Amino acid sequence: MDTTTQIFWLFILAIPIACISWTVTHEEVFREPREWCIYRSQNGKKLLKRKFFYLFTCEYCFSHYITLFFLLFCDFRLLLSDWRGYVIAGFSLVFLANVYMSFFALLRQTIKKEKVEIKKIETDTNESQ
Repeated sequence: MDTTTQIFWLFILAIPIACISWTVTHEEVFREPREWCIYRSQNGKKLLKRKFFYLFTCEYCFSHYITLFFLLFCDFRLLLSDWRGYVIAGFSLVFLANVYMSFFALLRQTIKKEKVEIKKIETDTNESQ
């Protein structure tokens, strides 16, 4: 693969990694298993058990494992064609996926803030009438 194609793949593969990582660690559909993992990560007696369950509650940590899956599934390497290409691709994908998730979090926060402001304006308008 030429470098331009690799960069294209990098930006595209980071999207499903970010999507899966965000959904599992933040969205309502996985709330119950996430709460169970949070409880186990905070109350486990063994360090290894606590750390294992924490992985399912942190989008950054979880994105490493989703990235590993996608690296193996797509056989994606970046810049080098040997094992070093997997390492470079892995960390690059994790970084970019977390940039995507940060932008998404900011976007959601902005939308939520605007909704609250609109509701306040509507409430003030209704009270003044």
